[in-house]
Amino acid sequence: MKIRTRLTLLFTLITAMLLSIYSISIYYSSKEAREKSFYSELQNEAIAKADLFFRSSLPEQEMHKLYKNNTRTLNEVQVAIYNANKQLIYHDDAKVDYVKETPEMLSQIFQKKKINFFLNDLQVIGMVYHYEGKTYAVTAAAYDQYGYDYLTHLLTISIISFFIILVLIYLAGIFLSKKALSPLSEMVVQIKKITAGKLQLRLKTTKEKDELNELAQNFNGMLERLENSFDSQKHFVSNISHELRTPLSAIIAELELASEKDKTKEEYKETIQYALNDARNMVKLSNSLMDLAKASYDPNEISFSEVRLDEVLLESYTKITKENSRYKVSLNIEDSVEEHQLTIQGNEYLLQVAFNNLIDNACKYSPEHTCLIDVNTDSKILTISFTNTGNSINKEDVLHIFEPFYRSETSRQEKGHGIGLFLTQKIILLHNAKVKVVSEKNKTTFTVEFITQ
Repeated sequence: MKIRTRLTLLFTLITAMLLSIYSISIYYSSKEAREKSFYSELQNEAIAKADLFFRSSLPEQEMHKLYKNNTRTLNEVQVAIYNANKQLIYHDDAKVDYVKETPEMLSQIFQKKKINFFLNDLQVIGMVYHYEGKTYAVTAAAYDQYGYDYLTHLLTISIISFFIILVLIYLAGIFLSKKALSPLSEMVVQIKKITAGKLQLRLKTTKEKDELNELAQNFNGMLERLENSFDSQKHFVSNISHELRTPLSAIIAELELASEKDKTKEEYKETIQYALNDARNMVKLSNSLMDLAKASYDPNEISFSEVRLDEVLLESYTKITKENSRYKVSLNIEDSVEEHQLTIQGNEYLLQVAFNNLIDNACKYSPEHTCLIDVNTDSKILTISFTNTGNSINKEDVLHIFEPFYRSETSRQEKGHGIGLFLTQKIILLHNAKVKVVSEKNKTTFTVEFITQ
């Protein structure tokens, strides 16, 4: 069932419930008002008949004729009068006695002064009447034909109006839901036009501050991120293809040359060494890509635990100096740094990859192949600096240094793939930390800032 249909039915159902409550309230209020009003009329009629009987000179037979004449045109009130001894002294029509007063009823009237009740469809009132120091019991009974006709008419009109209003409400609901959801229908049409090859398309937005416009803006933001992701992926795949093609082409060329003619043992060894270096280069690239994939996971999917940053730095220091005997790395931890400030929630493997890249990068581009690591703290910020001496990085290159596969003209002199710093930044950001670079006066410093506990 479509949302438009559900909204229309729900709107109609709620309106029907409210309208029912309103109609029932009106009907029962009118019913109660009719009942009270007719009891009041019965009381007035009883008093009038009693006054007429006691205070006028009209004979009883004439009063009977008056009653019978009135019953031909309307439901006349039937009145009976009893004295204190519970003896009947007047009755409009004793042969057709509606109430059939009993001694118990008369005693109740004299005791309570006034009673009223229903007798089948008749309403009955009993009251005490005083005349010349004597007390009498007067009863009056009648059927409220006009009142019941009014209630029946009211009920009929209410039922007819209820169904007519429901139909009108349903039609109005269809119109309003269609009008309210028409922007969604337009969105659906526009979304159907968006494909993998047309991610540049966007939903139309307005200046209205409603939920649908907010939805369109957020959807456009998602498309923007998807488009950037697709472009990055294309760029990523293109660069990977280029990076892998270069060593593969070199290996193929070297092996083809070696197979075309006989060579000396030393020449074969040299060819094998070249191919081995290219293969190692490919393995290094492959490892970098795997680390990059791990760093690109959803943070919720990466396991975090308590990690000692000084221990991770020592492991990176040991690993780098062991693999490259020319590299000289020194680690300096300020005395002001407390043990608990070196402990963070993180992933040890990824942090080691990031520190390895920063140390290797510093030693690689330093003429002396040195890297100075300084660890210090300022309030709740733990700062780790990786400094090397050598040619400064151009300001233009600094702006792009963390982009994937970006390599400046000076960096092309050294072997690399342009993945290390990009990977490092992703890992640092995963740990809610910051990394920045300052390069001036023949000195380059990469600084990582962690928020400590």
